[in-house]
Parts: sequence; structure tokens; C-alpha cells
Amino acid sequence: MRLHVRGLGLPDETATELWIVDGRISAEPVAGADTVFDGGWVLPGLVDAHCHVGLGQQGAIELDEAIAQAETERDVGALLLRDCGSPTDTRSLDDREDLPRIIRAGRHLARPKRYIAGFAIELEDESQLPSVVAEQARRGDGWVKLVGDWIDRQIGDLAPLWSDDVLKAAIGAAHAHGARVTAHVFSEDALPGLINAGIDCIEHGTGLTDASIALMVEHGTALVPTLINLENFPGIADSAVRYPIYAAHMRELYDRAYHRVAAAREAGVPVYAGSDAGSTVVHGRIADEVAALTRIGMSATEALGAACWNARRWLGRRGLDHGASADLVCYTEDPRLGPHVLNYPDVVILRGKVFRPW
Repeated sequence: MRLHVRGLGLPDETATELWIVDGRISAEPVAGADTVFDGGWVLPGLVDAHCHVGLGQQGAIELDEAIAQAETERDVGALLLRDCGSPTDTRSLDDREDLPRIIRAGRHLARPKRYIAGFAIELEDESQLPSVVAEQARRGDGWVKLVGDWIDRQIGDLAPLWSDDVLKAAIGAAHAHGARVTAHVFSEDALPGLINAGIDCIEHGTGLTDASIALMVEHGTALVPTLINLENFPGIADSAVRYPIYAAHMRELYDRAYHRVAAAREAGVPVYAGSDAGSTVVHGRIADEVAALTRIGMSATEALGAACWNARRWLGRRGLDHGASADLVCYTEDPRLGPHVLNYPDVVILRGKVFRPW
């Protein structure tokens, strides 16, 4: 199959003309190609950098449901997904040419009763963490996911799960296996230990302070704030009647989260778009996360880049380069106008195959 697309590229609005042969992009003209899009905007496939394919509200799901999740992402143009922890083995989906590419972080790693039941590998002894991290690094696609903090019912509030020395050993083990590490973190206290231990990314980061932001800048730590997941914080607080300190803390984090994430971006912390789809957030909402990023001071172009060309560069995946896999999205209207455009690509091309989802 030989295809041809033409439009404007971003961020510079440059004229873009590409040909597709055998699932690969060609910058050189190809005879006999069918023009499937002409006029509008042509972008690399969108990226959801925190998207749990294979995770449901109770944990693991059947593979058919995971496939449906991935199809939903494909239809909104999210063609590269960083799966930040899933109890379902979705590696067989790599053989499906009609599904997005998934970068897996293996299983969440937590302590007993210190995360959502059914989601994580729970370690009785924290000294096990480095060896289990090494195992997950071997099974994943270059990432490992830690649970950095969660409610400790003995104190009735959010608290770190791991000691600083164990974190240093575990993150060092991941790096020795060529993997990067990210962590779920809501509150303030877990951040310094994780960042000083060399963690590569923080998920959520609602408890960021000026001091932890400075540490992230110093260490080059990235942030995926999953801003639309904040919609769940008031409900979490309302349901925590047995833990009033925790409930009040969650409300406080909710109230100041946008301000703190904005401060991190302003300080120079790299920020990328992730929806946290898979349990309490439904799939197919990357456009809403892009819109939310404009509320922390990003321009529409910068916010889209955080879910497209910049995110691909951060994850080590190519964009619209000659010879790259033909994974791209095309829009008749400017995709920076908002979710009413970005969520509805006119043409999706994945591995050189054309999808017209709407």
C-alpha cells in the first residue's frame, strides 16, 4: 500500500508532504501513491504518557477488554501509550497492527495494604525492592513503576512507602538494566527521597513544594501531572470519613495542584501529558489532558507538544522522520483549537494502515 498526505506540521506550521510505503514514512515522492489527506494539519501520532491498558477498577481484566481500551485510544489518535503499571500481561497486543504501540512499566510495586487492592506486586520486606525492580526492568519496555506514597492507616494520612537507601538501590538497579523509573506520588513527603535517589519521572506530583521543584530541576526529573485525574480528589476525600486528616490533605492537594504544577513548569521541569486512564478515568481523554495543560500556563502549541512531538522525543520514539513507522494523525481544523477538534482526527494512520474513526 502506497499513501500520500499533505498539510501543515507543528510546532512551526511548516508545509508537510509525506509518502507511506510498506508501513514506513518516506520524505521522497513515491509513484502511484493514493492521497488520503490533503489540506489541514499532519502530526505524529499522539502520546498518552500515563495510560493503563489492561487495568480496570478491580485490577486485572480480560485481554478482550484491554484490546477495547487500546482501540479507544487509537480512535482519538493516541498511537503511543506509556502504560504506567498494569496487572494484565498485554505483550501479545504487540502483534496487532491495528493497536497503538505500548511502552510498559510492568507491575506497580508497593507494600502490603499500601495501594489499591489487586493492582500491585506487594513486597513484605522493602529490602526486596531492588531485586524486584530489576525483574520488572527485564520484563518491561524501559520503565519501572513504584508507588511512592499512599495512605498509611496507622497514621491516617498519606506517607512514603520506602526508605531513602532502598530507593537509591532500587533506582540504581533499574538504571543498571537500562530502564527508567517513575512513581505515583500525591503528597509532599515522598518527593525528596525519590528525586535524590535519581528517579526519572514523577506521576501526579500534587504535593510539589518550592524545594522539591528545585530538586527536580537539579536532577532533570520529568513530571506527568495527570491533571484530569484531579477530578477524583474531592470524591476520594468525601469517601474517607474514617480518616479525616487524610481527607483534609486530599482536599488541600486538590486546591493547590494547578498552582504547584504551574510553578514546576515555570521553573523548567519538563512536563508531559498523561490521562491516567484505566481505572477511575475512562480511556480516550488525552485531548482533555492537553486542554488542562493550558491552565498551567502552556500555550496551545506547547500543550499539544507535551502529548505529541516533545513526548515522543522524551520517550525515544520517532515522529514524522524519513524511515519512521507511519503513525500519524490528520486534522482538517487546527488541533490546537481544543478537544472538540483534537479528540476527532479526520484520518488516523497506524503502521501505514488508514483508520477513519468518525
